Amino acid sequence: MSKKLFNSLFLAFLNIFGTSLAYASCEDKAGPSVNWANCDFTGISLKNKDLSNAVLTAAVLNNADFSGAILENADLNFAKLENARFDDARMNNARLVAVKAQGASFKNAEIENSRLSRSKLANADFTGVKADNTNFYDAKLESAVFTDARLNKTTFERSNLSRANFSQSSLQQSVFREARLHETNFKNADLTKAVFDEADCRDADFTQANLTKASFREAKIEESIFTDAILGDTTWSNYKRCRASSVGACQ
Repeated sequence: MSKKLFNSLFLAFLNIFGTSLAYASCEDKAGPSVNWANCDFTGISLKNKDLSNAVLTAAVLNNADFSGAILENADLNFAKLENARFDDARMNNARLVAVKAQGASFKNAEIENSRLSRSKLANADFTGVKADNTNFYDAKLESAVFTDARLNKTTFERSNLSRANFSQSSLQQSVFREARLHETNFKNADLTKAVFDEADCRDADFTQANLTKASFREAKIEESIFTDAILGDTTWSNYKRCRASSVGACQ
């Protein structure tokens, strides 16, 4: 590796982690802007704590309880959060890039405008979550639950959502481009103007979903279920535009 390239990478590392690593103190009490980067707090209870702007980069927080906590603008990138609880937490504008949060619970949490790209969230529970404008790009969300959730303008591009459940959820203008949607449940979901271009939707269930003006360009939908789905002005996998009166099948 050339010296110039090494220096560039080192500076980039410092820009991302340098400040948090230099001033982290695992002895500090929980509070706004606390810096717990790389600290191990497995199983800790932080219910209803104000941790806004906290730095929890690469922290170990498996089985931790953040129920009702305030984590707005918090940095949890690369944290270990398996089976952690974030029920009713306020996490707007939070950063959870590349976290390991399999089995975590986010029931009724607010995570709008947050980033969860490339995160491992299999079997996570997002029931009732408010997550408009949130980024789940390339996330692992197998069997995750998003029932009764608000996920408008949310990005699931290239994510694995096999067997996930979005029933009764609002997903207006959300993006599922190139996503894996095997056996994914979208029953009664509002998918107005959603984008499924090039997605693998085999065995996905869109029963009674609202797909008005949605797009399925080049998507795999041969085995998808569209019983009583609203398909007005929907763009089909072959680029055909469905008639405004289409229900259950693209006419």
